Amino acid sequence: MQLPVMPPVAPMLAKAAKAVPRAAGLLYEPKWDGFRCIVFRDGDEIELGSRNERSLTRYFPELLPAFAETLPDKCVLDGEIVIRQEGRLEFEVLQQRIHPATSRVNKLAQETPASFIAFDLLAAGAESLLDTPFEQRRARLEAMLGTAEGSVHLTPITTDPDEAERWFQTFEGAGLDGVVAKPGNMPYRPDVRLMTKVKHERTADCVVAGFRWHKSGPVVGSLLLGLYDGDHLQHVGVAASFTMARRTELLKELAPYRNDALEGHPWREWAAPQTDNPDRMPGAVSRWNAGKDLSWQPLRPELVVEVRYDQLEGNRFRHTSHFTRWRPDRTPASCSYDQLDVPVRFDVGDVLRGRMP
Repeated sequence: MQLPVMPPVAPMLAKAAKAVPRAAGLLYEPKWDGFRCIVFRDGDEIELGSRNERSLTRYFPELLPAFAETLPDKCVLDGEIVIRQEGRLEFEVLQQRIHPATSRVNKLAQETPASFIAFDLLAAGAESLLDTPFEQRRARLEAMLGTAEGSVHLTPITTDPDEAERWFQTFEGAGLDGVVAKPGNMPYRPDVRLMTKVKHERTADCVVAGFRWHKSGPVVGSLLLGLYDGDHLQHVGVAASFTMARRTELLKELAPYRNDALEGHPWREWAAPQTDNPDRMPGAVSRWNAGKDLSWQPLRPELVVEVRYDQLEGNRFRHTSHFTRWRPDRTPASCSYDQLDVPVRFDVGDVLRGRMP
């Protein structure tokens, strides 16, 4: 492979904001909820690079013919791999594609085919576009993809912040993550936060039913959270991102709840690391890092914590939630799914076809 921009490339990143920015010269796009992917094509050679600069090529074989048919012989694109089902993006289904068995990957490629949403152009022909302003890169990307259909799509874009606000509110119902704002004069800088992302943020009161150790030593790494679905306490995700001082404090605060914690614990059967269902069990092997220790320490499920989260994926938080405060005024039994805000449905196909609200 000989391209002006060669793999691996770390994708350009975005810094978080609380509201849609309104500075002059900004362009706005929907924020897609999938696997970030940089596509490198040099004739018959096609390579898919991930955010951590590892190859995704073997996991999405069904996309390779689509890229060969749609893209010019030499180019490098930035975008997102997604899976759509019944008008929504399904990240849990997408995660299942990261599997060590080729037979399993090929089976899922047939059953749950992926799509690619392009939103930036890093190279075309023999020319690197890393220093070219984003407005020009976008114009060339539009000329390259035109009205591409099938598995390869071009993300919508607008210069109107009011329209971006409408997208932010409406597109969540299709499983999208928020909106991204990009300066029109922005160069492409790998692994640098030059863009701005605005994501949905909500709060929920959850039961703390265990914790994981931090990799640095005997302090709390993350809290294991649960929500009641009827009488069943469902593992819904984790709260993390604590300072080291706070991790030490948490260990002291949780100490009384470690006594006799396994007696009658709703997750007792998960006390040892297991591998059968890594999407649901607190003690499991990481899908992305088989050497990562996800064993956990049970706590009596008596503490309630308020956390901030962005969205629900199935019956779990899509991303790591953030600790807000303890809620001694709430009982664990009151922490159910009923409290969660569910966005109005919107078909992701309408987003891709430009049928905007």
